[in-house]
Amino acid sequence: MDFLNSKQGLIVAGLIVGALTAVLAATGNPANMAICAACFIRDMAGSMYLHTAAPVQYFRPEIVGFVAGSFLIAVATKEYRSTAGSSPMIRFVLGFIMMLGALVFLGCPLRMVIRMSAGDLNAWVALIGLAAGAITGAVFLKQGFSLGREVDTNKATGAVLPIILVVLLIIGLATGAYAASEKGPGSMHAPVAVALIVALVIGAIAQKTRICFVGGIRNLFLMKDYTLLLPIASLFVVMLVFNIATGGFKASFDGQPIAHSQHIWNILGLYAVGFGGVLAGGCPLRQMVLAGQGSSDAAITFVGMLVGAAFAHNFGIASAAAAAATAETEAVVGGPTIVGQVVLVASIAVLFIIAVTNLRKRKVVATAE
Repeated sequence: MDFLNSKQGLIVAGLIVGALTAVLAATGNPANMAICAACFIRDMAGSMYLHTAAPVQYFRPEIVGFVAGSFLIAVATKEYRSTAGSSPMIRFVLGFIMMLGALVFLGCPLRMVIRMSAGDLNAWVALIGLAAGAITGAVFLKQGFSLGREVDTNKATGAVLPIILVVLLIIGLATGAYAASEKGPGSMHAPVAVALIVALVIGAIAQKTRICFVGGIRNLFLMKDYTLLLPIASLFVVMLVFNIATGGFKASFDGQPIAHSQHIWNILGLYAVGFGGVLAGGCPLRQMVLAGQGSSDAAITFVGMLVGAAFAHNFGIASAAAAAATAETEAVVGGPTIVGQVVLVASIAVLFIIAVTNLRKRKVVATAE
């Protein structure tokens, strides 16, 4: 297991995750969205009628697999640690805002990399926002930002989210009670067994390697440490080869699946994800992995993302994908609504308020004076 944390191991881990991502793309998940933490949480929220956007409703087994895979490997390697108490309500807000930003861009940082590998130039533009957001968060970390330390709790506490997700999956499979899209992204999915097995493996790998798309940029800025970017670069290479081999590569701004070319809002959307991710201690995928290894605070962040997804679709904040005109419909430019633009800007302002009001060093100095 120590090999996975070496530079060579991180590259191998990225290659494996990339290959597994390609498996999901080949077996039914949407083009350019083989894995997307934000989109899949959004689909899960819709499946449980937390929102009623018909094209994005499906209980994604991948979400269960990410959390359960992290939980199982953490228990097996004695890294499971039940903790809580680090500003849980602020973490809920951070999860909420990360989801709003992701749904304005139409994807989490992981999907951004997958879109980049398929030639989506909008995702390359959005990378500017993700990097700027992560660097902004890192600046506040250098200034003393902290949400406080987690403390150990009853071991059962950290297992609540993994257990709930597994139970929800079983209920869905047994009863068919959840909503499922008949068209749109929610209707496109890999077989349940394939999705679950792949996600279990990815969840385990992500737990052992600490893969984090926001953390990679943060570490590069703070410590000149690029090692967390190695698995991401490997994943990109695998998906680039896959897309070229399968005819899925198309270098353009227009005509990309489930995307839009409103560049300023793509940048600001992932700026919120990068900024919020650094303040919360990880990107959306990293939050699920942390929750799986016992962090109740990360579990609260996950709940914030789930509620944020429902909020985004119930109140018209999520962006629409661009679409070409057809014989029956007019062309759609895509991008966020005015409401979505206002809420996103306000959310970024909230991130700055959270960052400033949790500068621990500044408070200590002020007290001493």
